[in-house]
Amino acid sequence: MTELLDLEELLRKPVRNLSLGERMKCEIAGSLLHQPRMLFLDEPTLGLDVTAQRRIRGVIAGYAERHGATVLLTSHYMADVEALARRVVVIHRGRLLFDGGLAALVERFSPFKTIVVDLARPADLSRYGDVVAAEDGRVTLRVPKGDAPAVTSRLLANLPVEDLTIADPPVDEVIDRVFTEESVDRPIRSEPEPVTA
Repeated sequence: MTELLDLEELLRKPVRNLSLGERMKCEIAGSLLHQPRMLFLDEPTLGLDVTAQRRIRGVIAGYAERHGATVLLTSHYMADVEALARRVVVIHRGRLLFDGGLAALVERFSPFKTIVVDLARPADLSRYGDVVAAEDGRVTLRVPKGDAPAVTSRLLANLPVEDLTIADPPVDEVIDRVFTEESVDRPIRSEPEPVTA
């Protein structure tokens, strides 16, 4: 872990000279020194570059697995949530909006699929779904979940498709929907997964 976090170099710097990312690395290393069974983390990848964020997530996930530790994470970075959380609790204005698995959250609040199509030649795909983006032969469509198989079949049959990907929308879009749903004043609960620690 020392090599991963470059602690040797950081130990030689006065704290006031550390960047935000360097301070975050030191704080994570310090929080793991006494091998806690429960780890409370608030925005653990704040100020880190993409590579360091991925490494820190790996260190945290590895630590939790090796030591059977519970990690309580508060974060606005959906990549942190996706990498580290099996159970998600969404709180808005002091009210519990959702408590359950990340997959259940996505299922509940994403009534559509995203289809990305790479075409051999440009075409208007607006009749297949809502065109979210179109650039250089790559078109991103948003279609209702139930329509995704039929739309995919029509695309493949009628157009010069070079590549096609179907996915749920990004988690940050799903979270945005949670906060903008009309039912924001009512708790939306899923059965929480059992917590093992």
